[in-house]
Amino acid sequence: MKPSQNLLALGAALAVAASAAMAQTPSAQDLANTYPPGLDLAGMDKAVKPGDDFFRYANGHWLATTEIPPDRSGWGIGADLTELTNRRTQDLIQTAAKAAPGTEARKIGDYYASYLDEAKIESLGLKPLQPTLSRIAAIKDKKALAGEFGRELRADVDALNSTNFYTDHLFGLWVEQDLNDTRRYAPYLLQGGLGMPDRDYYLSATPRMEKIRAAYKAHIAKVLELAGHKDAQAEAQAVYDLELKIAQAHAPRVESEDVLKANNPWTRTDFARKAPGLDWTAFFTAAGLEKRPRFIVWHPKATAGESALVASQPLGVWKSYLAYQQINHYSGVLPKAFSDERFAFYGTTLSGTPQQQARWKRAVNSTNNALGMAVGKLYAAKYFPPESKAKVQAMVGDLIAAFRVRIEKLDWMAPATKKEAERKLSTLKVGVGYPDHWIDYSTLKIVPGDALGNAQRAELFEYRRNLAKFGKPVDRGEWAMTPQLVNAVNLPVRNALNFPAAILQAPYFDPRNPVAMNLGATGATIGHEISHSFDDQGAMFNADGALKNWWTPSDLAHFQASGKALAEQYSKYHPFPDLALNGEQILSENIADIAGLNAAYDAYRLANAGKEGPAQQGFSGDQQFFLAFSQSWRETRREAALRQAIVTDGHAPEEYRADTVRNMDAWYAAFGARLGEKLYLAPAERVRIW
Repeated sequence: MKPSQNLLALGAALAVAASAAMAQTPSAQDLANTYPPGLDLAGMDKAVKPGDDFFRYANGHWLATTEIPPDRSGWGIGADLTELTNRRTQDLIQTAAKAAPGTEARKIGDYYASYLDEAKIESLGLKPLQPTLSRIAAIKDKKALAGEFGRELRADVDALNSTNFYTDHLFGLWVEQDLNDTRRYAPYLLQGGLGMPDRDYYLSATPRMEKIRAAYKAHIAKVLELAGHKDAQAEAQAVYDLELKIAQAHAPRVESEDVLKANNPWTRTDFARKAPGLDWTAFFTAAGLEKRPRFIVWHPKATAGESALVASQPLGVWKSYLAYQQINHYSGVLPKAFSDERFAFYGTTLSGTPQQQARWKRAVNSTNNALGMAVGKLYAAKYFPPESKAKVQAMVGDLIAAFRVRIEKLDWMAPATKKEAERKLSTLKVGVGYPDHWIDYSTLKIVPGDALGNAQRAELFEYRRNLAKFGKPVDRGEWAMTPQLVNAVNLPVRNALNFPAAILQAPYFDPRNPVAMNLGATGATIGHEISHSFDDQGAMFNADGALKNWWTPSDLAHFQASGKALAEQYSKYHPFPDLALNGEQILSENIADIAGLNAAYDAYRLANAGKEGPAQQGFSGDQQFFLAFSQSWRETRREAALRQAIVTDGHAPEEYRADTVRNMDAWYAAFGARLGEKLYLAPAERVRIW
């Protein structure tokens, strides 16, 4: 998927394990990106009319002939670049293992090698997790239970990238610039506690969801059985019933995306009154938040509902729930039976993936999660030289200039709104490739051979690193993504963007390609992220990141009307007979797609002195632009994975994101799309937000 969008001295045994892994996987030392320059003509299907199905016109042969690898839920350019990046990262990590003990590089190597040492993990069994499980078993009352919830509270690194805020802990914590006071950080409390991706998995009455629920209950029972619980079936039913009650208290996806409903400042004393049931004093003390006088509660209904459940549900059920969640959460660093069982449900049942990824790939992912910026420092130094950064920064500058011109020419936007939009553009903090400063991992202890302990300490390190932000100036330059991630993100609360190095490579961005192709592919993505500062959510944040609507009432009414039309357009797409897209759920991303594509088109035209670019590979400049855009969304997914994305993702599936072109007059002129063809929209029906 092309995104738009958050753990070591080697002994002899570990050295053997690492050497074995190296022998089994191809080296990335001389691996280069082998995408040839230009459009992929062989991947097209020119028998399809562009006006009927532009995505298949651009990608039809590739779709018909591509098989999804058995360890993947989907495949496309983004997945291919992720594979390439992971192999490069693996090489960097293995080289880091040779560094001097105690250095940051050696921590990277030791963490990775410990994760790879399956023999050691197998021999230890559940012993590394036993202190946690014994602590849970010793809980005697609801006050101690509240303390356990607080002790296990963790920073939700994905909160910057997703408004769903999914976490398997009862609550999640997000430490970020205050919505109402941009001078300080605020603690945001988020709903959590579910073992499946979304409340709909518990509440939807469709036959498919009922089957998934049955499989999930069996999964809980199997996990508890593997852990030696004698009455695993009964415990599993009780745990599931508890999660069902939590799901019933959760806010739905669309509501969770509404930042106005999320801006709920509570004082410490408010919690006992507004969300009785949980001993909040014990919770905050155990969480290290006892000195925080004020919180922003993103999901007040869920917070109250989950707190009430702490009081109403039996202590024994909560203890079973906590034990299951801990084992399930750390299954990747537990014996193979636990890891296999987790994959059977989350990989195969939920996503349709038949085969688990090789251990080395999982080790790379885990190392990235634990020491992501340390690994990213190595990756950026080798694979993103200063000249690459300069070229992309220039492209960003061109796109910002294009946005500025588009805003100036809008006939529906009032001068006062335009002035604020210009101020927001001028203060936009754009990060390209890698951050200006790196995380200091010197206090993170990595122990060779202690895979589970390393994972636990890394999570705790990240949590404490976030708590340490309180009382310090807000750092708008802090990155939410690592350089080795194939993704990009807009952070509206900081008015900032991140474009990691890994997404800034061919075929998304290739200096050998004409400007039409680069701006159609990567330029549209950069424009997408810039536009998030001016979409239905971005319009609520001013240039400083404060939650302050800067639109006049008439401007906002026009924008909302256009957004409603776009939501209706996307809600008509039915990937499956029984499942349509939710236009409201994906509205922000679809607005950004339209705005980003328009800005990228303007930038491409400006780069060619206002004219169409030169023809190449048998296509005009405009055709190259739109084909590069559509080919950049090249992706195929397994049915289960696609269904899951439709329910939980704030983005439309790739095929429908490519269909954004049907709202641009220039696309009709380039490909001759006409009335009667499936994608055709009458001029009055084309959504023209920007």
